[in-house]
Amino acid sequence: MRAISALRRITAIATAVTLAAMMVACGSNDDPAASGPDLGLMKSGTLRIGTLTDAPPNVYVKDGKFTGFDNDLITAVAAKLNLKPEFVGTDFSALLSQVNGGQFDLGSSSITVTEARKKTVAFSNGYDFGYLGLNTTKTSGITTFDQLQGKRVVVVQGTVQDDYATGKGLDPVRVPNYNAALGQLKAGTADAWVSPAEIGEKMAKEQGGGTVILAAKELSDAPMAFAVAKSNDKLRDAVNKALDEVIADGTWTKLVEQYYPGRAVPPNFKPGSGSVAPSTTAAAG
Repeated sequence: MRAISALRRITAIATAVTLAAMMVACGSNDDPAASGPDLGLMKSGTLRIGTLTDAPPNVYVKDGKFTGFDNDLITAVAAKLNLKPEFVGTDFSALLSQVNGGQFDLGSSSITVTEARKKTVAFSNGYDFGYLGLNTTKTSGITTFDQLQGKRVVVVQGTVQDDYATGKGLDPVRVPNYNAALGQLKAGTADAWVSPAEIGEKMAKEQGGGTVILAAKELSDAPMAFAVAKSNDKLRDAVNKALDEVIADGTWTKLVEQYYPGRAVPPNFKPGSGSVAPSTTAAAG
C-alpha cells in the first residue's frame, strides 16, 4: 500500500510539473498561440512596424519613444491582437517597398491610400483623413496654392504631396524627410513646402523659428491607412478587426482629441470598416 501511495504522489507531482511547464510555454512570446492565429509575422508575438521619426503629431520620437496619433493607434490595435509593437525608423520613400519586401510587418505613417500605392502594398481600412498644407515664410507673399508656379517648391519624396506638386507641373525639389523640408524654408533655399497640413502646422509652430507659417490647406479626398504586404491577407484582416474594436471602445476618439484638439471630422468620413460608430467616451488609460 505504501508503494502504491508513493507512486500516486510521484504521479501527481509529475502531472503538476507538466501543467506548469505548459502554462509557461503558452505565455511565451515565442509560442504562436500567444498571438492568436498565424498572422505571417516576422517574429511570433511581435508586430514589427516601419515608421518615421520626425513627423509630429502623427509619427515621431519623443524621449526615445515612438509616439504620435498613428503610432499610438497601432499600439492599441496590437494590444487587441496580443502583439508587442516594435517600431523602426525609416524614410517614407522606402517604407512601402520595405513593407512588401518583408522588412516590416506593417507601415505606420499617415499613409494616404492611392491606386498607385495599391500596386506595391495592401492597406487596412482607413483610420484618418488629412489635408494638403502650404507652408511658406511670413515674408514670401504666398498665400494660396495657385501662387506656386515658378516658385521653388520642396516636398518629401514619394508622398502624396510629391504627387500633387508633380501633377501641377511645379518641378519640386525632393528631400527624404520633413525636417529637411522645413530646413529649406528656414534657410531660404525654398519658397514653399507642400506638406501634410497637420504636420506642417505643428512643425512651423515648434521648429519654424518664428518665420515659417502654414498659409493654406485643402482637404484630401483619400483616407489614411496602415500598409501591409500584399500577400498577407490574414494580418490585414486581423488589423481591420482590431481597428474596429479600438474605435468602438473609445480609444480612437481619445487619440483624436489628444493629438488634434478642436479638429472637425468631415461628415462623410467614417473610420475603420464604417460599420462601427466611434465611441464618444474615451477609453481609460
